[in-house]
Amino acid sequence: MYPEKPPRQFNILGNCKKYGLSTWQCPQFLFLIMGAIIIASELTFYFLGNYYIEDPKIVILAISGLTMILFVIAFTITKGFENLAESNRMKSEFISVVSHQLRAPLSNLSWTIELIMSGRLGKIEASQLEYFKILKENNGRMKDLVSNLLTVSRLQSANLILKSKIFPLEDLLNDAIKSFWPYAKASNIEIKTNIEKNLPKVSAPPDQIKMVVENLLDNAIRYTQGKGKVTITIKKTGKNIYFSIEDSGVGVPQSDQKYLFQKFFRSENAMKRQTQGSGLGLYIAKSIIEKSKGKIGFESQENVGTTFWFTLPIKNQQGKA
Repeated sequence: MYPEKPPRQFNILGNCKKYGLSTWQCPQFLFLIMGAIIIASELTFYFLGNYYIEDPKIVILAISGLTMILFVIAFTITKGFENLAESNRMKSEFISVVSHQLRAPLSNLSWTIELIMSGRLGKIEASQLEYFKILKENNGRMKDLVSNLLTVSRLQSANLILKSKIFPLEDLLNDAIKSFWPYAKASNIEIKTNIEKNLPKVSAPPDQIKMVVENLLDNAIRYTQGKGKVTITIKKTGKNIYFSIEDSGVGVPQSDQKYLFQKFFRSENAMKRQTQGSGLGLYIAKSIIEKSKGKIGFESQENVGTTFWFTLPIKNQQGKA
C-alpha cells in the first residue's frame, strides 16, 4: 500500500481541505494575499522613488532589498501558520483514532457489566451490586466523553455531514422532555413549556439539533440545585424559530462568561457543584447551530440562573431555509 501523497504546496483548496480550514484561513491563501500586498507596495514605492530620487539605480536597489525582506517575513509568518495548522490536524486525527479505538472495548465492557448484573451468570450479592452500579455509571461517562470527542473531531475536520430536513422543533423538544422527565423528577425540577401555536417547521439536521436540545436541557437540570424550575420557550421571530431554555440554577460568573463556548471549559462554580462533565457540550452545540445557519447565545447571572437560546431558519414555501 502506497503512502498518501501530500497536497501540493500551492494547491490551496487541497490544503484547506487537509487542514479543515476555510479558504480565508488557509496559510497558502494568506501567503498569496500577502504577496499581492507586497507587490502593490513595491509598485507604489517605485513610483514614489522615481518621483523623489533622481538616480534609478538607488530606486532599484532599495526596491529589491525591501521586496526580499518583505517576502522573507511573509514566508516565515505563513510557514508558522502552516505548522500550527498541521499540528492541529494531527491532534484532531489522533483524537479521532483513539476515540474510535475506545468505542469497541467500552461497549463490550458495558455489555459484560449488564450481563453480570442480570444474574444470569450467577447470583450477585447486594454489596457487590453497588460496585457494579458504580462501574456501569463510570463506563457510561467514558462512552459519553468518547462520543463527544469524536463529534468535536468531525466538526473540526469538516467530516461531520449535516443533512438538513424539514421538521417541527416542538416535536423534537417533547421527545427530549420525555427522556429527561425521570431525571428532572428525581432532581426535584419542574419543567414548563411555553410553545407558540401553529409554528412553522424549521430546516436543520434533526439528529444534531436533538443533541443540542438534550445538552441544554441536561445542563439546565444538572446545575439547578434543590427545588427549581426550567422554562422552555419556542416562538417565531422573523424568518427564524427562537428556542430558549431558562433555569433557576447556579448561573455563570461574569468573569467566566466569555469562555463558556470554548472546548473543555467549565466555570468554577459549576465544578464545585458537579464533578461530571467534559466541557465539550456547549462547544458542540455552538458549532452545530452555526453550521445549521442559526445563532446561539446566553444570558446569565450568578446564583440567579441562566437562559440559553438559539435560532434556526424557517423553511420557505419551496421547502428551503
